Amino acid sequence: MINLLFRYRTVLIVSFHFVLLLFSYWIAYVLRFEGFVPRPYIDAFIQSLPILLGCRLLAFAHYGLYRGWWRYVGMRDLYNLIQAVAVSSLVFTAALLFMGGEATVPRSVIVLDALLTIVLIGGVRFALRAVRENRRPKQGPRLRRVMIIGAGDAGELLLREMHNNPRLGYVPVGFVDDDQRKIGFQIHGVDVLGTTSELLEVLQQHPADELIIAIPSASREEIQDIVNRCLKSGLPFKIIPAIAALSDGKVHMSQVRPVRVEDLLGREEVNLDTTRIRADIAGRRVLITGAGGSIGSELARQVASYGPAMLTLVERSENSLFLIDEELRRKSRGLVVHPVICDIRDRRDLELLFSDTRPDIVYHAAAFKHVPIMEWHVGQAVENNVFGTHNVADLAAQAGAKLVLISTDKAVAPSNVMGATKRLAEKIVLCAQRRGNARFVAVRFGNVLGSDGSVVPLFTRQISDGGPITVTHPDATRYFMTIPEAVQLVLQASVLDEAADRIVMLEMGEPVKIVDLARNLIRLSGFEPDVDIPIVFTGLRPGEKIHEQLTSETEETLPTRYEKIRIVRTEGPEALDRGLEQLRAAVESRDEKAIVRRLQELVPEFSPQATLLANLRERAISPDPRARSRSAG
Repeated sequence: MINLLFRYRTVLIVSFHFVLLLFSYWIAYVLRFEGFVPRPYIDAFIQSLPILLGCRLLAFAHYGLYRGWWRYVGMRDLYNLIQAVAVSSLVFTAALLFMGGEATVPRSVIVLDALLTIVLIGGVRFALRAVRENRRPKQGPRLRRVMIIGAGDAGELLLREMHNNPRLGYVPVGFVDDDQRKIGFQIHGVDVLGTTSELLEVLQQHPADELIIAIPSASREEIQDIVNRCLKSGLPFKIIPAIAALSDGKVHMSQVRPVRVEDLLGREEVNLDTTRIRADIAGRRVLITGAGGSIGSELARQVASYGPAMLTLVERSENSLFLIDEELRRKSRGLVVHPVICDIRDRRDLELLFSDTRPDIVYHAAAFKHVPIMEWHVGQAVENNVFGTHNVADLAAQAGAKLVLISTDKAVAPSNVMGATKRLAEKIVLCAQRRGNARFVAVRFGNVLGSDGSVVPLFTRQISDGGPITVTHPDATRYFMTIPEAVQLVLQASVLDEAADRIVMLEMGEPVKIVDLARNLIRLSGFEPDVDIPIVFTGLRPGEKIHEQLTSETEETLPTRYEKIRIVRTEGPEALDRGLEQLRAAVESRDEKAIVRRLQELVPEFSPQATLLANLRERAISPDPRARSRSAG
């Protein structure tokens, strides 16, 4: 029976509206004539009724009143109802004037009917919602009492979700908020009990089982302060993440999750120009190198949402490629996904790939990225990051495809091999575009939280093992952003007109001390830093700096129309052909000292650390790989 009702739901709703409209119009006549309607006006009622019903029902269809879910009716539905009634009343009046029936239908009846229609139809809808909400369980052994931190839009939407879905098992105790003016007010019958600074005192008077932070716009310092108070309360606490919240004007309990260390960064939500991104990607053939990595796989997810004609995933790790391919096929049905195992260093394989797929856009995310390891594998770093990029850029230029290079802040005044190879990759990309007619852009940004091999997964494993957490230096800082945010800004930068054939830099905010990141992660895991989990300083690893830079002394940045994207103004790249030939010869001869010398010639700002030079001398004397691995350890 329920399935039958749902199948004919629209017919039933239209019929119900039909009855209410008929009743409303007749009551308007009864009220106008104080209970006794003269015969001429009964005739007028009968003659004009079909016109009114036609106008009303068509207007209701236009404003979507038959599609709404009445149990979730809100102010937007009431606004649509008022619009539909106003428009249909105007059309009805115009029709009466045209047919000469305005003399027999009193104007007061038209006004009364409009008001009654709004009251009746709106009242029925809100009454159904009220009945449903009043049926939610008030108490029970499985219900959790929740204190909501933040009495703004996100908190109100979260409360509404709890009311609408009693099966979630949450009973809101009250709100706390930074705005003292809200104290004493009620939101959907729930009191604002105090300020966030009074959280512990409020909890003593109004006990709760769980806390939920619902302040997506809070700064890093504000979130840190709130988290510290939540930790002191000893209660489990969760958060609505800033990037996810309010993205569609709603807050869902599925978005609420435990606080993560990235929530303490205070990163603001990215406002994307999705129209331009969609126009750039939709219906085009897109190729992503390094598609199984942290950035590459997130690029694949976000690109897939814009409807490309074909998405080619290039990756040399079979397992990583399988995982992202399976995910996209499961979540993006209808998308043509082409997974390819390929090493960007293999020119012949890449040529066949470009010939088969004919990409319009190439996102180049494949790279070796671990600084200390690349100090011990200089030739491999150059082969992959330099000549692999050269292969991709050259073939993209020949194909007339747009190329977006994923670069790094370590390319700025590089002090390590990885940074030098990425700086040279930037130069190669900007030189390669001269040989084609497509736009190339290099996007430079810092560390991303949660990426493969980054500090957060490492610290998490160390905490689960009982410690200690190893930090290189007490003063070491890094720029951080989340993986989704970094990819969102990469896509935005790729469609920026002034970014064509330039390097762009993503705004990274304030640098974060690594030791502070470690302490926050320990606290969020339920432990006390230096008490339950010790922190040990191990010293900087080969090639590392204490502080990273986003621009060098010879570079300056210019603002763009997008707040978090800046153009890096640097000297135009010189011809690289001869220098690359000499670098390739050094790589083929496995002469690491010569490789570093050629890198310095091609990247004059590269200043290798003394430890690298000393290790190169040692490795030249003792080429035994076992000695090399002992030194590296």
